[in-house]
Amino acid sequence: MSRTLVIGDIHGGLKAVIQVLERANINTNDTLIFLGDYVDGWSQSPEVLDFLIGLSQKQNCIFIRGNHDELLLDWLEYRHESLNEEMWFKHGGKATVDAYVNVSDEVKQQHVLFLKSLQNYHLDTQNRLFVHAGFTNLNGVTLEYFSRMMYWDRTLWEMALCLDETMDKASDFYPKRLKIYSEIYIGHTPVSKTEKVVPLLKNTVWNLDTGAAFKGALTIMDIDTKEFWQSDVLPELYPNEIGRI
Repeated sequence: MSRTLVIGDIHGGLKAVIQVLERANINTNDTLIFLGDYVDGWSQSPEVLDFLIGLSQKQNCIFIRGNHDELLLDWLEYRHESLNEEMWFKHGGKATVDAYVNVSDEVKQQHVLFLKSLQNYHLDTQNRLFVHAGFTNLNGVTLEYFSRMMYWDRTLWEMALCLDETMDKASDFYPKRLKIYSEIYIGHTPVSKTEKVVPLLKNTVWNLDTGAAFKGALTIMDIDTKEFWQSDVLPELYPNEIGRI
């Protein structure tokens, strides 16, 4: 039997990726949708990219672009004018740069090609949207004027959190962005940075970022059954590191 599973923000935590794939008993018939932010935070960002590239050669994988993935691509391609390195370093970039010290130019080029191949969003046959952060266009992602918002926006999740869940979806006051898709799966904004938490559903939006960059765990979820599995919290997997703070 094949399944489709969605995975939250990884942020350089390869040990957590391996754990959740094992705990979910992944097989080659499964489709895996990764919501982005593969890098920045823990010390194994290059190894995460190597692992994902190899995994995609064994089974169907869909890789969504995260904002941190764009930041790494800018650095690898020397677009320093596009990159605020001081800010990036504060938000996990320093661990990534340190991890690339012993990475060959050949492998770096493979990572560049992978990062350039990432999708801004994925829309499946059941009108379920997978996007790293959100979107701003009231008519959906296909008409988004500012494509970078799909991996930087936080207003979609903020709106889903604040909306009265008893509001009639047919109401003229119900946000149009939440009417377009049957379900929306995002990462980007942690449900919590300080404790182990489960994926959170708010008004058709599922947030799969359970804080793996910080003190939380990485989550994988079956999108049909909503069964999910989690890694150990990342500070336990990387006890000599601080991750993102």
